[in-house]
Amino acid sequence: MKKAINYLKSLTLKELLKGMGVTGKYFFKKKFTIRYPEEKTPKSPRFRGLHALRRYPNGEERCIACKLCEAVCPAAAITIDSDVREDGSRRTTRYEIDMFKCIYCGFCEESCPVDSIVETDIHEFHFESGEKRVLDKEQLLAIGDMYEDKIAEARTKDAEYR
Repeated sequence: MKKAINYLKSLTLKELLKGMGVTGKYFFKKKFTIRYPEEKTPKSPRFRGLHALRRYPNGEERCIACKLCEAVCPAAAITIDSDVREDGSRRTTRYEIDMFKCIYCGFCEESCPVDSIVETDIHEFHFESGEKRVLDKEQLLAIGDMYEDKIAEARTKDAEYR
């Protein structure tokens, strides 16, 4: 008997009408969606995005090849090779970050004694293929050069925030 009653109820499309009622109820309410390229959501001041290597104002790279960032990286995403220059200072010959391994924890940034490696607030980046996932020293320095004003401004704000 219950099967017959359930069958007759299904013919009335009661569930479908209830669903359409819910849809109609939310159809005229204010939408929660953001139209992404035109509208942006606010970001936290502590947001960590694309990595960059910075230079001193005289154009020399900041990284002294202390390898602290490589040692502290929990994902082992950073690879550094170094060499001693003729003037006795040590600099990197190879600095690579595997962006697929990186977990954006910020430990590399915190451990750097000369504020060389930074994570910018840039989140709109992508890779065309899997081979391009490793950013090398030249690419990281280019990113740092491109956004140096923005990075320096964020650093002063961060210092005031603390």
